[in-house]
Amino acid sequence: MKEGSPRTTYLKDYSLPPFLIDSVDLTFVLGDEETRVTSVLNLRRNPECGSDTEPLILDGEELELVNLVLNGEKLTPKHYLVDNRSLTILSIPAQCRLEIETRIRPQDNTSLEGLYKSSGNFCTQCEAQGFRKITYFLDRPDVMAVYTTTLQANRQDYPVLLSNGNLVDSGELPEDRHYATWQDPYRKPSYLFALVAGKLSCQSGTHTTASGREIDLRLYVQEHNIDKCDHAMASLKKAMLWDEQTFGLEYDLDIYMIVAVDDFNMGAMENKGLNVFNSKCVLARPETATDSDYTNIEAVIAHEYFHNWTGNRVTCRDWFQLSLKEGLTVYRDQRFTADMTSPSVKRIQDVRMLRAVQFAEDAGPMAHPVRPQSYIEINNFYTVTVYEKGAEVVRLYETLLGRDGFRKGMDLYFQRHDGQAVTTDDFAAAMADANGRDLTVFKRWYDQAGTPKVSITSEWDADEGQYSLRIIQSCPATPLQPDKKPFHVPLKLGLLDASGRDMPLQLLGENEPEGSSRVLEVTKAEQSFTFINMTERPIPSLLRGFSAPVKLQYDYSDAELAFLLAHDIDSFNRWEAGYRLALITLNRLIADYQSGRELEVNPAFVTALEQTLNAENLDRALIAETLSLPSESDLAEHMSRIDVDAIHAAREFLRKNIARSLESQLVKTYEATTIGGEYQYQPGHAGNRRLRNSCLAYLTTLGNTEYLDLALEQFQQANNMTDTMGALQALIDTDSEQRRIALGQFEHKWQHDTLVMDKWFSLQASCSHPDTLAGIQALMQHPLFSIRNPNKVRALIGAFAAGNPVNFHNASGEGYRFVADRVIQLDSLNPQVAARLVKTFSRWKKFTGVRKDMMQAQLKRIAQTENLSSDVYEIVSKSL
Repeated sequence: MKEGSPRTTYLKDYSLPPFLIDSVDLTFVLGDEETRVTSVLNLRRNPECGSDTEPLILDGEELELVNLVLNGEKLTPKHYLVDNRSLTILSIPAQCRLEIETRIRPQDNTSLEGLYKSSGNFCTQCEAQGFRKITYFLDRPDVMAVYTTTLQANRQDYPVLLSNGNLVDSGELPEDRHYATWQDPYRKPSYLFALVAGKLSCQSGTHTTASGREIDLRLYVQEHNIDKCDHAMASLKKAMLWDEQTFGLEYDLDIYMIVAVDDFNMGAMENKGLNVFNSKCVLARPETATDSDYTNIEAVIAHEYFHNWTGNRVTCRDWFQLSLKEGLTVYRDQRFTADMTSPSVKRIQDVRMLRAVQFAEDAGPMAHPVRPQSYIEINNFYTVTVYEKGAEVVRLYETLLGRDGFRKGMDLYFQRHDGQAVTTDDFAAAMADANGRDLTVFKRWYDQAGTPKVSITSEWDADEGQYSLRIIQSCPATPLQPDKKPFHVPLKLGLLDASGRDMPLQLLGENEPEGSSRVLEVTKAEQSFTFINMTERPIPSLLRGFSAPVKLQYDYSDAELAFLLAHDIDSFNRWEAGYRLALITLNRLIADYQSGRELEVNPAFVTALEQTLNAENLDRALIAETLSLPSESDLAEHMSRIDVDAIHAAREFLRKNIARSLESQLVKTYEATTIGGEYQYQPGHAGNRRLRNSCLAYLTTLGNTEYLDLALEQFQQANNMTDTMGALQALIDTDSEQRRIALGQFEHKWQHDTLVMDKWFSLQASCSHPDTLAGIQALMQHPLFSIRNPNKVRALIGAFAAGNPVNFHNASGEGYRFVADRVIQLDSLNPQVAARLVKTFSRWKKFTGVRKDMMQAQLKRIAQTENLSSDVYEIVSKSL
């Protein structure tokens, strides 16, 4: 590492905090020019550390120290040291009261960490290390304290004053100012602190818990958004009831508050009792939000609420344990959404995302275990590996232990650790002890990076009626982990007979069959399982429900996949068979394109799609999922060297071929799925709209005026954003007058709604037209675009870099230069957003020829930028 480079933090170096903080009294004097923060800490030396001479070192960044008082005595500079990252008090008693006054300028805080202003309102984001930008503190998750917070501000400008816990006092102050005091009775780490002050409207509600307590629910938004809160409030009530019924967990304060802000680095934050949300994860009405938005809002509202227990009441000891709360809570919100919508479709969508994004992360330079061993910048480890793969690891417990066994493990976890900061080992121990299981091998999921590959071969002995599966697992080398030990892989499977029915499953050595779908526990590098008393050679349905986050290798024939697509009772594997058929078809087309051969589609694949399209007993959302081809990013993950042009050409050819071959059926299905009346967000209607818009998207690839007019007609007559966006999405890649009309009318209608306009930005950024980049550069000058707003950056620049491979990877290199310029520009404004954007370069070694060289050159250019943040430095240095 070069001199002056950011420091690496290692899990192996963890040590207990030398000091503990029992209580914190905070006073904020909020002002437009400056904010003064007074923090009163009741401190004591940690009795488990044993040192009575160690100085007190408090974290602090971008702070101006105004006053420092220890046990009533004002300290002078000879008593302490201050630098740009810490405050050190050289001599301190075993127990004391420390008062710290600092001055900060939230209005200038573009990083959106700590205390900052959004649309004129004060708000905070303290996870992971933002509290140190508010006041000097032991800013680490294993230091937990009781907080009392008093906010003072001008009453006219900031009529609403909110913080964690319950409101215990409020009143008037001189000069038209007022105050509010909040107290949180539960010990928490500093990253869960929150403050909001401003002009906000409130939608109120109540929830009565199973024990009969009435909880005051409040949702705060800007006044012009108050008509978009009903769905979020309903989602919160559903989440609270679901958590009581599913896990026996009740809310513990008198009031639960959500605040929506426009400028936010993440989706939302679970601060105790006061959740701060990105507006896009709260605001919805039929005209402005799609079915996907409605589902996502419901899921994020639930996720942050579920954190009240899995993250707040029991929190993580250190940031290496981040998945302890995030993986577990993602698993919980996935189960909730599955119960609220379609379990099959939800599982498919989660696995699609995992394969497209997390598998790619596992195969790249930023690969890391679910529990990382080191980091330079903790913000870089809010990743799909920690969240989504972490959720898959939690799901593995449920698969192995069953729903009842998992619940027993959760109950023991809360019984042991309520009010504590703990580790993933503690969670695993609760699961193991509650169920009497040895999970030693299982814990490798936390410590080994990479996606395991499970290769299966079968053997049929007709004379003995025995069917054997030989299973070999391996995992490729990842950074700092060249060799991997076998994982504990739960392999759920069924065996189908010639009529498509599941056969009884009896393993060699068992006295009788044990069901027709079961879980095999694979814990060794190589294992075999033999099923007996089989009357015919079965077709295996492997990894049902995607029972483990692995890459499955089994040599299915096209005919076997078509059979599973038609008959498998496991809905995930039914979809998976169609997905595999699509991959095979597309890979053949890619090879033909690269070899210069004429492109042809296997008619059997189209026939299989036709049968699915016409199936009357299938969920229409599931049919739409089956019609949805693997994305260009999905296809890239299956290539040792990525050929952007071949992927794009093959996928576009297949889409048009399907549209031509199934034209009449697509038209028929489109007409049959039309819904009249007012919009309703419910699974059946959402599935109809999804399938209808899928058919429209196929039909417009034919370029016929009839279908372009149909899309424009749907766009103009739609009474909901799902159909509006479905029509616009179908038109966006066409070179048509209908496209230009629709884009213009959309802008004219929604130019005053910034969240809706983000959809408009994203669609244009993901367009495959050759002039897309020029259009994006022009859109950066649009009055509604701001480089300082994370949502805008993600909508326009992020959508281009991550969702438009054919243009981002244009052979001219213009896409690379454009995104690299934005990374450098953003790094000085908001390093977190810049870091997420620079990840699009991290897989440069997988590309061929000039693209590989140009991506590497841009990474080197970024690396040479002066004063590069640790966020961007870590990703660039590891990528190079």
